[in-house]
Amino acid sequence: MPGRRRALGRRFGWLWAAYAVSSYGTGLGFGAFPLIAILVLHSGPTQVAALAAAGRAVGAVLAVPLGPWVEFRHKRPVMVAMDLTRCAALLSVPAAFALGLLSFAQLLLVSVVVAAANIAFNAASGAFLKSLVPPEDLLVANARFESTMWTSTVLGPPLGGAAVGIFGPVTTVVADAVSYLLSALGIRAIGGTESPPVRSGAQRLRAGDLLDGWRHILTHPTLRPLFFNVLMVNGLIMASEPLLAVLLLGHLGFAPWQYGLVFAAPCVGGLVGSRLARPLAARFGRHKVMRTAGILRACWPLGLAFVRPGVPGMVLIIVLQLGLVTFIGLFNPMLATYRLEHTAPDRVARTLTAWSVSTSASIAALTALWGLLGALTSPRIAIAAAGVLLLASPLLLPRRAPTPAPLLDADPGPEPAPTRA
Repeated sequence: MPGRRRALGRRFGWLWAAYAVSSYGTGLGFGAFPLIAILVLHSGPTQVAALAAAGRAVGAVLAVPLGPWVEFRHKRPVMVAMDLTRCAALLSVPAAFALGLLSFAQLLLVSVVVAAANIAFNAASGAFLKSLVPPEDLLVANARFESTMWTSTVLGPPLGGAAVGIFGPVTTVVADAVSYLLSALGIRAIGGTESPPVRSGAQRLRAGDLLDGWRHILTHPTLRPLFFNVLMVNGLIMASEPLLAVLLLGHLGFAPWQYGLVFAAPCVGGLVGSRLARPLAARFGRHKVMRTAGILRACWPLGLAFVRPGVPGMVLIIVLQLGLVTFIGLFNPMLATYRLEHTAPDRVARTLTAWSVSTSASIAALTALWGLLGALTSPRIAIAAAGVLLLASPLLLPRRAPTPAPLLDADPGPEPAPTRA
């Protein structure tokens, strides 16, 4: 019936609940490591930047062999293992803090472990989702995960900031760790059986398996342009964030609460965009909606270079971020669905790993490059340069609708799903 919420089944409900609890934990812990580095370890700007870039870059490198490793194993045990790994790594931080042993090196090591585990978890969960949800419901499922992520982004950081102010700097790290434990329990509760891995985990990992994800992406006529578009857009947006923080908090004198507000409030747009994904796709076609959203999401960041102090500046940032996040929220479920539809079940984990590794590496590289550009010129000029380049990113979007996924991409598992993390 029109307007009725589409039911995806009990097993998907547990998967969604597991994703939700870990997503809210991540929202609560947003920015916790830089905060601990500054307030507890008295680290300088160079160390804080290194913590952000090195953790992501080294974690991506370590995750390269995890793609084929995940591919040839049952996915739920991998997801549980990655949740428990992230939980244990994060709990080591408050433990060391309580004993007076916390160091910058430990923060860096934990950030690397968590980054690598994130990539492995996402690869396993994407492959599991494809086997759990019928093809016609993939967009619905991805849109629900996207809306959950944006809701947690709206609520998590303000609540996390309040918790840090009341209970201390490691409080949100504990909350984040516990959320991964609860996520592991939720995944265990999914139950049912999984399709057997394509290849026995006892077989030797071949060198070609490490590159198979990239080979699939770069030879696919639809995934290849989407891949380069996402690398460019995500890299330039994330590279501008530290410079924007310097501009707002340093040069323009924004208070920390103002800085948090202007980026948290617009995340409501991500919730709106993700909720509109399915009805707009049904009415206008997925390719047309995704291409339009991909074009419109590139139009907003340039305006951030013209921000001024005070309330007018806050209003401008909120408007720009609202536009950006709304179209990102609309674009991302389409992208996630296309990736799964156009990737055979025996290479989903490797493809998602290759995609995540490349995204993390591009963000780290562009963040370092834009930091240098900002130092040589000014944060405002560097932000403007990123905005100008983003205007060219729609040229990388596929111009034609992709052909339907071949029948061999259908899930071969023995259990028809009744109904992602």
